[in-house]
Amino acid sequence: MAVESKFPAVGSAVPFAVAGVGAVATQSFANTTYGPRGLAMLKRGVSPGDVTAALTARDKEREKRQVGVVDARGRAASFTGTECMDWAGHHVGRGFACQGNILASAGVIKAIARAYASTKGDLPVKLLAALVAGQEAGGDRRGQQSAALLVVRKRGGYGGFNDRWIDLRVDDHPRPIEELVRIFHIWDLTMLTREDPEDIVDIDAEVAAFLQGFLSNRGLYKGPVHGKWDSKSKESFESWMGVENLENKVRKDGKLWGSVWRYVRERGR
Repeated sequence: MAVESKFPAVGSAVPFAVAGVGAVATQSFANTTYGPRGLAMLKRGVSPGDVTAALTARDKEREKRQVGVVDARGRAASFTGTECMDWAGHHVGRGFACQGNILASAGVIKAIARAYASTKGDLPVKLLAALVAGQEAGGDRRGQQSAALLVVRKRGGYGGFNDRWIDLRVDDHPRPIEELVRIFHIWDLTMLTREDPEDIVDIDAEVAAFLQGFLSNRGLYKGPVHGKWDSKSKESFESWMGVENLENKVRKDGKLWGSVWRYVRERGR
C-alpha cells in the first residue's frame, strides 16, 4: 500500500496489511478500526466487497469515509461516502484498489490506476509509480505533507521475525513522495533481496581483486590483491557490509547481489 496526503504522518492512520491475508486502507475521517476488523474478515474468507459493506453498515459517519480492500487472491473493492470532500472517488482494477478525497480532480485517480497497471516491476515499484503519477496529475488539492509505503511478505521483516518487508514513512516533508522514493532506494539497497538471476554477480578473479583493493584502501584488508576470494577476503568484506548495514545481503555462495556490487563500485571510484 502507498499513500500521500496533506496530513501529518499519514502512514499512522491509513495502511493496514497482513501477509497472506490482504490489505485495508481507511481514509477520509479515517475510522482506524476498519483496518484490524477488515483484515480479520479477510482472514475468515470474506470477500473484499462484503468486507467494505460490513465495515460501513453500522458506521453512522460512513458517508464521510473511504475504504479500500484487497485480499491475497487479488480481489478488490472500494467505498467512497457521499459526504467525502470533493473531489472524491475510487477505482478498482485487477488486483488493486485506489481511492482519494480532496483531490485536484478525477484525473488524479485515473492517473494512479493507469500508472499502477502499466508500470513494469515488482509491487513496491508499481506502488511508488502510482503515487508519483497521482501527484503529477494534481494530487491533494491542499498540497503535500506526508507519505508512506507498506508492503508485507511472510517473514519478510528484518531478521525474518515479522512480515513488514517494507514499512517506510515520511511524516512531514515539503516533497514527501520524492523523499519516500529516496528512502525506498536506501531500504532496497540495504535490506531487500530479489531472486533475479540477471542481477547476481559472480565473484570471479576480476571482481575479487576489485573488492580486495576496495577493502585495502579502507584499512579493512591486509592481504595481497591477488583475485582469490579466500577466507580472509570474505571475512573483511562481511565486516565492511555490517558497518554499512548490508548484513541482510551477505551471501555464502561466492556471489554478490547486483545492488551491492553497484554500491561498492560507486564508492570505489
